Amino acid sequence: MSTATFIQDQTEFEALRAKTPLLVVDCTATWCGPCKVIAPFIDQLAENYCDRATVAKLDIDSNKPLAKEFGLKSIPAVLFFKQGELVESMIGVKTYEEFSKTLDKYL
Repeated sequence: MSTATFIQDQTEFEALRAKTPLLVVDCTATWCGPCKVIAPFIDQLAENYCDRATVAKLDIDSNKPLAKEFGLKSIPAVLFFKQGELVESMIGVKTYEEFSKTLDKYL
């Protein structure tokens, strides 16, 4: 079973963003209850789309500059990047279907 792995730092994030045609990043934090609610959905996306997209997680407490760069004021926030450009942000708890439908739009 494939799960979304954590991006360690800004360098890794920038490298992923540059080389990945479709990147989904779940901006999360260990203390965030709603983030725990969507975590299984993000892991399911990682598994179901492993051949078409890269799905990763980003701990905003460890990566404050990235959170600031994308103007994140609320989490969970799931960011969708196509060819390195931010194309959509989903803030708050959503269903697996909402995440997958959004991802399908950019495939």
